[in-house]
Amino acid sequence: MQNRTKRDHGGGVDAAIVRFGGQRDGWIDLSTGINPVPYAFTPPAAAAWNALPDEGAERALCDAARKFWEVPDSAAILPVPGASAAIAQIPRLRAPGAAAIPGPTYNEHAAAFRAHGWTMSEAETDATAHVLVHPNNPTGQFWSQDDVTGALTIIDESFCDVAPGRSLVATAGPDTIVLKSFGKFWGLAGVRLGFVIGAPTHLDRLAEWLGPWPVSGIALDIGRQALDDPSWAGATRARLAHDADRLDGLMTAAGARVEGGTTLFRLYHVDDAAAWQTRLARHHIWSRTFPYSDHWLRLGLPGPDGWDRLGRAL
Repeated sequence: MQNRTKRDHGGGVDAAIVRFGGQRDGWIDLSTGINPVPYAFTPPAAAAWNALPDEGAERALCDAARKFWEVPDSAAILPVPGASAAIAQIPRLRAPGAAAIPGPTYNEHAAAFRAHGWTMSEAETDATAHVLVHPNNPTGQFWSQDDVTGALTIIDESFCDVAPGRSLVATAGPDTIVLKSFGKFWGLAGVRLGFVIGAPTHLDRLAEWLGPWPVSGIALDIGRQALDDPSWAGATRARLAHDADRLDGLMTAAGARVEGGTTLFRLYHVDDAAAWQTRLARHHIWSRTFPYSDHWLRLGLPGPDGWDRLGRAL
């Protein structure tokens, strides 16, 4: 089997099972920020399973995306097989230089730039590329239009659909690329769908590197359905906000302090993050800790059937 460098991410329930026992369907995975109540789509037509994706389906998805996110007419939209697929390729758009990536943040950006010969810069003024995770993962910090520099700027809005009014998609253009994730807000990470929004010249190069038919016809259809359903999105934002408050209540009552996060995941300061993770894991509830902090614990939201069990574990 091919060896791959494993970076720190959420997930990893299989490894937790080895340590703490149980079956996968008996675990509650709160280590990711994926909506636990996914979008209920209509199954694609049978023909979609044995036909190559067609241009009409991609155009319909991009039209829905442009309307949903209010993408400026000057920017193009490229569907990709998950935002991570684009993150891995974007550093190729410019000759290697110095990239400024304020941290701590999602670690795939720095890994991608380093893989393509870039160095990391602490001084943003010396950087020729700039990455803003907006809102940041795991702190939940939002950036502003004033933070968009003249360098090539990548704005990762994987979690921004919980707060559409804070989106910086209007800045997408020759020097600014905006990334959108589908799996998190719509709770369908297994569909493997994301979007790159930016200058047509950049997106044409990315499309060439990704090759033909990078997004399945199934994903094109499901994504179009979801983006054409703003009423679901509005109701979901309200539910996520309510559930995030509920989770904060449980955690603070158990002795944690709210450190940040979004309404898809919450970040807490605890006395011993590893001990809290173990405590929850004994109840087959998996959480997220970070190698750079002994005190940060991140939890996604439980599904409707998970609240009582989480309360008992705490």
